Amino acid sequence: MYEELMRKACEVRANAYCPYSHFAVGAALLAKDGTVYTGCNVENGSYPVGMCAERVAFGKAIADGKTRGDFEAIAIAGAPAGESPDAPCYPCGMCRQVLMELGGGELKVVLHDRVYRMNELLPCCFALST
Repeated sequence: MYEELMRKACEVRANAYCPYSHFAVGAALLAKDGTVYTGCNVENGSYPVGMCAERVAFGKAIADGKTRGDFEAIAIAGAPAGESPDAPCYPCGMCRQVLMELGGGELKVVLHDRVYRMNELLPCCFALST
C-alpha cells in the first residue's frame, strides 16, 4: 500500500549529506491531502546540529503550511551510503518525538516491509499541553 512512498524515501536518500556517519537516510511524508514531502539527513561537523531525514521532511511540510495532524504516513529508508536499504531503519528518539507530536499516535511509519503506528514506536511519549 505504501510502496510508492518508500520508493520516494529511497530516491531522496541519494541526496543525503553524510560525510561523518556515512549512513544515508531518506524520508517521504504523506499528508492527508496527498502531498508528499521528502527529506534526507544533513550532517554537520558539530554532530548535535545535524538534521535527520524525518525532521527535514516535517520541516518542509510545516513551512508549506501544514499543521499538526495533517499527516497520514511517513516512509523511512536508511543504510550505509552506497548500499541498498534492505532492513528497517527505525527513527531516533528525537525524531520519534517529532513524529508523535506532529503526526499523532495513529501516524503510519513505513519501515522496509512493515508498517507501524507511532503509538507502537513511542508508547509513553512526552507531551505538553498546547
